[in-house]
Amino acid sequence: MKTLALSTASRSLAEYASELDDEVVVLTKRNRPFAAIVPLRNVDRESLALSTHPGFLALIERSRRQVAAGKTLSFAEMCAALRTQGEGLEATPSARRRGRTSRSRRRPKAGRA
Repeated sequence: MKTLALSTASRSLAEYASELDDEVVVLTKRNRPFAAIVPLRNVDRESLALSTHPGFLALIERSRRQVAAGKTLSFAEMCAALRTQGEGLEATPSARRRGRTSRSRRRPKAGRA
C-alpha cells in the first residue's frame, strides 16, 4: 500500500488512479489517513455500495463476533438441522400450487379457444 501526502501531490488524482494495478493509495492530510484511491477492476456498483453501507458493515461485524464465539453451524450441521425440522411435514395444497407457472393458472378469455 502506498501513501501520498496531499500537500506533496504534484499530479491530478486521476493520473495517480490511472497508474494503479491492484494497489491502494492512501491519501494523507497532516500525516493522517484522509482518503484512498482504490482500483475498481471487476467490482460492480452493488458491491461497492454494500462495502460502505453502515447496516451491511454492522451485519458483517455481528457475524464475525458470532464466528469468534463459536455460535455458528457448519453447512453439514445446518443441513442436518433442517432435515430434522422438516421430517413429518407434508406439502400443503397451496405449496404444491406454487410450483405451477402463472400462465398455467390463467383461464382462457371468453370467445377464445
